[in-house]
Amino acid sequence: MEKQHYLKLISEELATAPWYVQEYYQAKATVPLSPATLYQYLTEYRRFFNWLISEGLTPASRPADIDIQVLATLKKETVELYKSALLNQTKLTGAPGSRTHPTINRSLNALSSLFKYLTEDTEDEHGEAYFDRNVMHKIALVRTSETYATRAANLKTKLMLGNTDHDYLAFIDEKYEGLLSPAKKRYFHRDKQRDLAINALLLGSGLRVSEAANADLRHLNLKTGTIGVVRKGGQRDTVPIAPWTLPYIQDYVDHRTAIYHATSSDRALFLSSYRGQASRMQANSMEKMVAKYSSAFKVRITPHKLRHTLASKLYLATKNEQLVATQLGQNSTSATGLYTHIIDEEQRHGLEKM
Repeated sequence: MEKQHYLKLISEELATAPWYVQEYYQAKATVPLSPATLYQYLTEYRRFFNWLISEGLTPASRPADIDIQVLATLKKETVELYKSALLNQTKLTGAPGSRTHPTINRSLNALSSLFKYLTEDTEDEHGEAYFDRNVMHKIALVRTSETYATRAANLKTKLMLGNTDHDYLAFIDEKYEGLLSPAKKRYFHRDKQRDLAINALLLGSGLRVSEAANADLRHLNLKTGTIGVVRKGGQRDTVPIAPWTLPYIQDYVDHRTAIYHATSSDRALFLSSYRGQASRMQANSMEKMVAKYSSAFKVRITPHKLRHTLASKLYLATKNEQLVATQLGQNSTSATGLYTHIIDEEQRHGLEKM
């Protein structure tokens, strides 16, 4: 009777799962893993996929549509962020039934099982695994003594705190060109103002990279220092932009038409040029661009780290988790508790100067 109950629940989970999770289930159902264990694993995958969607790390709007390449290219720091989010749920509730360290480790073990299957036990039409890189090999389980603050401290090394965000934009503006060959300088000169504006907008607003890529020129209001975007779930939002980043954005807007030969039909705020034709710059191109500049500056990061930089600095300035959640377009503060720990060192530095 209990087995039939779990099989019914499994069927419901599989109905909304990506094809590769359905395939994973078929393979593991013959191992055999117990139906109870398989059901728990499937719920963990749904939790993880929904987190990817809510954080704007996939263009998909439902788990079933998440492309396998999202998993193939997943960064270690992204999984660490998810791990921190799970730890934050425990911190915020602290109530019976909240996620303990053992239950968080079960979440990580479930993901490890899926990634092992996809990277070792599958075969495509060429007899190769679906992808080779197993990011879960780099993720440690939560130790009993490991605190939420420890997770935040690890993440902090990837953020641009203090004046580092200002220094980063200054590096792109004044020093990056010196690292380039003459051939590459031509393209850098063409795209420099746009690239500075994108980095400035992400640092000054905390937008998801998908929101920046989908933004239209008409939704940018430099007089009020705001930009209109479509959030996850299709909700429109007007997002304030930090004043110090506006000159970079203004400079790009002033030259956008001339650089990319834009016409009135080119609605996208950020444009690319291919054979003289303007087109909307895509989110994956923005990710590569941020990786290129950040690697040369200090350490390779993703646009998502620029978002977390803004959130951490905003919390440091306001101590208001709800305000940070609103700025990020989140419906609750469940994900913002991370920043209360990230800024602890900055806070200590401030106290030392008093």
